[in-house]
Amino acid sequence: MGVLLNILEQGLLFSLVSIGVYITYKILDFPDLSVDSTFPLGAAISAALLVKGINPWITIIIATLGGALAGGVTAFLHVKLKITNLMAGILVMIGLYSINLRIMGKANIPLFNTPNLFKGTMPAIVMILILVIIVKVLLDLYLKTKSGFLLKAVGDNEQVVSSLGVNKDLVKVIGLMISNALVAMAGALTAQYQGFSDVGMGTGTVVMGLAAVIIGTSLFEKISFAKVTTLSILGAIIYKGAIAIVLKLGLNANDLKLMTAIIVVIALCSNSGVLKFKKKAVMEGGAENVKSETTVQSV
Repeated sequence: MGVLLNILEQGLLFSLVSIGVYITYKILDFPDLSVDSTFPLGAAISAALLVKGINPWITIIIATLGGALAGGVTAFLHVKLKITNLMAGILVMIGLYSINLRIMGKANIPLFNTPNLFKGTMPAIVMILILVIIVKVLLDLYLKTKSGFLLKAVGDNEQVVSSLGVNKDLVKVIGLMISNALVAMAGALTAQYQGFSDVGMGTGTVVMGLAAVIIGTSLFEKISFAKVTTLSILGAIIYKGAIAIVLKLGLNANDLKLMTAIIVVIALCSNSGVLKFKKKAVMEGGAENVKSETTVQSV
């Protein structure tokens, strides 16, 4: 029971990352690699403020704003300085590494003896669930607004949005700021949950987030009434559950990143139709053989 509870807690925390990655990769079609440093940015801000005696809730808010600012910088590099989306994310990711070190003053800040959100009377699972539900509801409501529809439209066809007289660059900025704000919030909550902040805790975050998104959208795509935020949350929980099971089976923890990369490769191939195509080709070949054999027999 304890393991299941731990999986749910970690999955729900990470679902904020998967929702953020969904916004950039699936909606905006923007490969935002800055997520790998935005996650520890949120953790660094929260940890640095906590050790100074700042209220845990205030640290979460400031960390979220810091993530939004980082997303705004990525967007600025792309839309104003005309740097490609991939390179803009990489540049911000590299720059944030030094900024995170500056914020923390060192590579690691322990929070075991520091008051935080998860040291109160409310169970961790209840608090995390409430926070995730609030974020999900707010984001669902936003995606139903005019700005939310424009966000989806820019990802589908930028030219059409521009022809309507809408500033597509501003829409991208908003999308990236929301995405990185959610990722930084997840980082801040994770730091308080696990009791420390580390400058390297964001390594592979974007790949893991993408894996969670792909798992959620692939397994539950036939559920028409399920919203994208719900799919991302379910995908994150399943991903964390799969990791826990693999570790229980004896896989070396050092191989987790490799396993995640393999999962993403398989899922992407499945979504793109590569694996389905091969299967179809075999079936078609079998059908042709049966047809030829029938023709020979009839002659």
